[in-house]
Amino acid sequence: MKIQERSGAGGGRSAAPAGPVVGDRLPTPPRERKPALAALAVLLILVGALGVTTLVLRAGERIEVIKLTDTVPAGEAITDGQITSVMVNEDSSANFVPWEQRDSLKKLQAKSTLYKGTVLVGEMFAEGSGLQQGEATVGVSLKEGQYPSHIKSGDHVAVYRVGGRPSGDGDEESGAAGAGSALLVERAVVADVTRGNDDVVSSSNLPVELTVDASRAAALAQAASAGEVAVVLIPGD
Repeated sequence: MKIQERSGAGGGRSAAPAGPVVGDRLPTPPRERKPALAALAVLLILVGALGVTTLVLRAGERIEVIKLTDTVPAGEAITDGQITSVMVNEDSSANFVPWEQRDSLKKLQAKSTLYKGTVLVGEMFAEGSGLQQGEATVGVSLKEGQYPSHIKSGDHVAVYRVGGRPSGDGDEESGAAGAGSALLVERAVVADVTRGNDDVVSSSNLPVELTVDASRAAALAQAASAGEVAVVLIPGD
């Protein structure tokens, strides 16, 4: 009897409704496709590949430039025997001097000493002073009345010492220099004239650079430092 009661009890439990089965999933809606994002991803990949290709191609672009085979002292120009051509990668940040411009480069002077093996860039050179052997350039500051108002670069002038202190080493001449003036330089060339803007009053000094014979440079510089220089236009050669 006891055995049957347990069996009946067990049978009663098995008849209870079963719970949800573990592992069953609810149906999910189909994933939405986004073709626009896919197209954008493909575009980014293509752009990246194009950029890499461009960099590789640019790295292969080479130009022929000038390299020194000998040292060039400061102030001197290069010669054919001091240069050779080399190939370098083109770089917009470096102003390399192309080989085809070597003739133009010979007209310039080195700003500082350039050593053998240097690949040349434009910033290493500047225009020469144009001075010949035995010439010198002296700067003077001329007051109003000590120079012609229309004086300009390239003019030929005679230079006088004025102010009642004749130097005694030249003949006196009349003109803008006035009485009591002494000839300092018979012929000089105006190398440069530095004029201010129109707002500068006419009484301000005019800076002028004169190219003279080197033997007259000291006397001219001494008179210029005392403010006792006047110039007179004369015919050119």
